[in-house]
Amino acid sequence: MAKEKVVLAYSGGLDTTVIIPWLKENYDYDVIAVCIDLGQGDDWKAIKERALRTGASACYVVDARQEYIEEYIWPALKANAVYEDEYLLGTSTARPLIGKILVEYARQEGASAICHGATGKGNDQVRFELAIKAFAPDIKVIAAWRDGKWNMDSREAEIRYLEERGLEVPMKKDQSYSRDENIWHLSHEGLELEKTENEPNYKHMLKNTAVPEEAPEAGEYVTVGFEKGIPVSVNGEKMGALELLAALNEIGGRNGVGLVDICENRCVGMKSRGVYETPGGAVLYAAHRMMDHICLDRDTYHYKQQLSIKMGELIYDGKWFTTLMDACMAFVDKTEETVTGWARLKLYKGSIRGAGSHSDYSLYNESIASFTTGDLYDHKDAEGFITLFGLPLKVRAMMEQRVGEGQAVKESRSFKKRPTE
Repeated sequence: MAKEKVVLAYSGGLDTTVIIPWLKENYDYDVIAVCIDLGQGDDWKAIKERALRTGASACYVVDARQEYIEEYIWPALKANAVYEDEYLLGTSTARPLIGKILVEYARQEGASAICHGATGKGNDQVRFELAIKAFAPDIKVIAAWRDGKWNMDSREAEIRYLEERGLEVPMKKDQSYSRDENIWHLSHEGLELEKTENEPNYKHMLKNTAVPEEAPEAGEYVTVGFEKGIPVSVNGEKMGALELLAALNEIGGRNGVGLVDICENRCVGMKSRGVYETPGGAVLYAAHRMMDHICLDRDTYHYKQQLSIKMGELIYDGKWFTTLMDACMAFVDKTEETVTGWARLKLYKGSIRGAGSHSDYSLYNESIASFTTGDLYDHKDAEGFITLFGLPLKVRAMMEQRVGEGQAVKESRSFKKRPTE
């Protein structure tokens, strides 16, 4: 009788390298390892060979880089979605796609279970499992770190587990940051970051970004072109999604931009500290906000600001495949119909500042905005506007003076005595 199959989300890192022999020792499954290339830059041939050497029955490698950018990163970018002011959702946007691909392989292979290596303290367990529930509520999920048969409580214990079995350890002990990398970002957790008092050891840690103090003195200008909110060119050269993001990662990386050190609120209730490298993403978010500023009217932009926060929370919490997320994205798509043009930025030693923008759909009108009186705006019109706009304030103040209470009375304690000399 054929064994049941389990599909394992396999990265080739420490956790999933341990999980293959652990699954073989503790469950009577055939392990199907699935590697999903989201731009990590890994040697997938070597990783596939490692999976097979450590006991996987099969190992598949999926190139999902373009799909990830176009169907997950671009929607988040168009929404200006950010979590807790700073985090550009690099891991968060990737997990829904990974979960969906795992389900696709589980269906193709006739697997009865899906296994992941996310810890019981992290966000990723939530993101993976919400995606799996959205598409395959009938498939069992094995979360190794939460499993009663799992007896390792640290990365050091995992390293010992492999060493005791004569299996290769896919990392150096002094480089045992918990990392997640894709074409959008690289995250770092662990080691000195576990104490909030410590400054990150950037020279030891960073892989894709220059330490800002060591970035070129001259800095660099970069121009990003957009069509309906989607980036399509860099410095006037049209590019596909993959080429464009790779180019901006290189430009942003050498200028030290996109570094974030944040102690964030995980969706499971605790705070955790991480350092994120998102060089190309930081450039794109800054450029896209500039485009929104000139292309969206006041009410739409202000409402979108609220939606951006909500979408950041939905993405962070793994709620990508929900009705609310679909509705939010539909709103964003509508707002982006006229977000076409270009934004120029100056990158300098970790900083990004605007250096001009243009759109044929721009709502900026020089004749109106100029200090020189134009044909479309009469300064005298502001008098009636202010009278009506301020009417509630005036009515309240009149009432306070009538009853002798409140901030508008002549003897109000809110007034301070000012010097007269």
